[in-house]
Amino acid sequence: MWKYGLRIAAGNVKLNRKSSILNNTVCHFSPPTSAAVGTLFPSLDHVHRCFSSSKSTKSSITKTKKSEGKKSKPKGGDPGAAGAEEGEFGAAGGDDLEAGRAKRLADDEKIPSLDVGPNGRPLFTPKDTTLSQLTHKDIGSYFKFDEAALKAVLPEGLASGIEDEFNESWRPALLVRKSYLALRDNFRRIADPPMWPSDSKGVKLQKQIVLDGPVKCGKSIALAMLVHWARDEGWLVLYAPKGRDWTHGGYFYKNPHTGFWDTPLQAENILKDFVKFNESRLRELRCKIHDPIVLGEGAGVGYLKGADAMPIPEDSTLYDLVQMGIKSTHAAVNVVVRLRKELSVVKDVPVLIVIDQYNSWFTFSEFEEPVTPRSCRPIHARELTTVNAFRSMMHEDMMVGAFSHSTAVGKLRKDLPDVPVDARQQFPRYSLDEAEAVCYYYLRQRLVRREVFNEENWKKIYYLANGNGAEMRWLAPFMR
Repeated sequence: MWKYGLRIAAGNVKLNRKSSILNNTVCHFSPPTSAAVGTLFPSLDHVHRCFSSSKSTKSSITKTKKSEGKKSKPKGGDPGAAGAEEGEFGAAGGDDLEAGRAKRLADDEKIPSLDVGPNGRPLFTPKDTTLSQLTHKDIGSYFKFDEAALKAVLPEGLASGIEDEFNESWRPALLVRKSYLALRDNFRRIADPPMWPSDSKGVKLQKQIVLDGPVKCGKSIALAMLVHWARDEGWLVLYAPKGRDWTHGGYFYKNPHTGFWDTPLQAENILKDFVKFNESRLRELRCKIHDPIVLGEGAGVGYLKGADAMPIPEDSTLYDLVQMGIKSTHAAVNVVVRLRKELSVVKDVPVLIVIDQYNSWFTFSEFEEPVTPRSCRPIHARELTTVNAFRSMMHEDMMVGAFSHSTAVGKLRKDLPDVPVDARQQFPRYSLDEAEAVCYYYLRQRLVRREVFNEENWKKIYYLANGNGAEMRWLAPFMR
């Protein structure tokens, strides 16, 4: 066994290999000096001063306080400008920084001339524009949401990328991207084919789509905006923003009749999420399949005594069917299976199934089946009753899924089972033009100082992040 001594000094990294005694490996780490950090990352020098493990003696603290006292009284220059600079990007406390930025953003709202993007284009879409009215002229502009209304349309929960963008930029707005418009228009033309030749001549329409692409390229945001648009249009949408939850947590039982594994808690949550926004529409749709619902094992309560099935009345609606699964834990799983079949025969309104973290359904679940007293067999996601009912795309229903590379599923093969060969599409990261609009937006939201913002600097951030939206947002405040 070897022991490694890691030593960082003045921007040079040296790795020394030394002999060691077994079970006595110690890693010696000497923190970098201020000069070293300043040499490597000039803009991160203040981070080192805050978190370095230097001695915290009384004398050093006193000197720090004295130096801060001297800095607070500038002898020359513009005191007002110095105060503004320090209040927003200086060494003030976190509360002072947020209060200063909030005040400046509030003042900026009174200056419409600041809402200008690249080449003098509008930074935001017109006030009364809806997601359905967005065109290619709006690409590169930001669409403003009413946050309360957005949460009402997406009661299943907002994607983490949307929450991060709203929290960091301090405005509920998202970039209008060409890739999103292409996704929206694909399903719009399927549900309502145009009566005249469109500009997208030669583009093949697809009822089943799987979005793949690098991490943090905007797949989940595009799905959420697609669901928002479809629900605004009156569609019936089943939206699962966290498909991984279908394969993790809760009780699981093997169904002796089907050979699949039932997860009643997940099934109940699926039904509750589905009815949150769609209740009024579900009350209007009649059940087309009236076979009794077979009862299974309930969550932690076993089988229901004296009953094996639950009848479906002739005048039942889809709302009644969903409520049956919510109220009875024994019926929840088979109600989800029946709901999938009912969605395939709905003809009154367009139906769209949207699954995020779809790649979690092509690997192993969290559950295990005991094989011997000392071994267990991992249960694949396809063996779960609910996943098995919704995973397949070999049908004529409109369905879109998105891979999430934040769930550590791993790389899957190109040809997925139960998925059409041409369904998988690559979703791109920011292009250079999109990155320019994003940086102008962060400038407007005061994540970047105006005196350091220029074409060279924002391009550095773009190429350093390789178009990764989350990394660009994180790097923007370090622009110098």
